[in-house]
Amino acid sequence: MTDSIQRAYEILKTGGVVLSPTDTVWSILCDARNDAAVKRVHELKKRETPKPLVAMISQIGWLPEYMNKVPDIAWDLVEFSERPLTVVYSNGKNVSSDVLGSDRSIAIRLVKDNDFLGKLIGKFNRAIVATSANRPNQFMPRTLDDVDPEIVKGVDYVVPMEQSTKNDYQLANILRLEVNGEIKFIRK
Repeated sequence: MTDSIQRAYEILKTGGVVLSPTDTVWSILCDARNDAAVKRVHELKKRETPKPLVAMISQIGWLPEYMNKVPDIAWDLVEFSERPLTVVYSNGKNVSSDVLGSDRSIAIRLVKDNDFLGKLIGKFNRAIVATSANRPNQFMPRTLDDVDPEIVKGVDYVVPMEQSTKNDYQLANILRLEVNGEIKFIRK
């Protein structure tokens, strides 16, 4: 796994795109600050209109790096969530504008249960975009075999992990958290 982390790190550092399992499904990864890499991710997904992307972090202390004001409740909400949790915050910063929503919001998920991804993000030392490795109207890829072959060919590196059997995954909960602490569930 150490070699895979190093190789993925080098690809991300040079603006490349990586295909990897995450804490939910197989995903396309890139540097959240690199405009060209983020554009490639959108192109690989072939969406008519690009959607905001999720910025993955490995330490809860990184939250202030990516938004102007962290709501007080965010710390406990994120840290104690038992399932993968993506939180949409107001006023995102320090990422490519194509990662942000049209209202400048930012979606962030703290990686807790994925050794590879958590170590990769820690080594990279900043947020990494992770978006499911599928196209519109395709199922979420639970295994590498589920990933569209065009996506596999379109990335710079495929993490060589044993994923021939389906893992016990669940999609992340998604909620929007306003600065005043108001919570709105988007996906439970």
